[in-house]
Amino acid sequence: MQAHSAISAVIKNQSTDPLFTPKEASEYLGVSNDTLSVWRCVGRYNIPFIKVGRLVKYRKSSLDAFLDRRTHGREA
Repeated sequence: MQAHSAISAVIKNQSTDPLFTPKEASEYLGVSNDTLSVWRCVGRYNIPFIKVGRLVKYRKSSLDAFLDRRTHGREA
């Protein structure tokens, strides 16, 4: 039963985790849409994305995790 509840928790978190278009994701990260596209194509940074046909989407949690990994020093 515990495995079932863990799967349910993952599904619930994913369903409440907003999906961003590449334009929205680039604005959220503060980079150009072209830069984000290049990063995705050449694998510059490991930012997970969802691909459905030609559509590309980013989970907000993936963008936040990327920013956390790129954060240096400690905040007060």
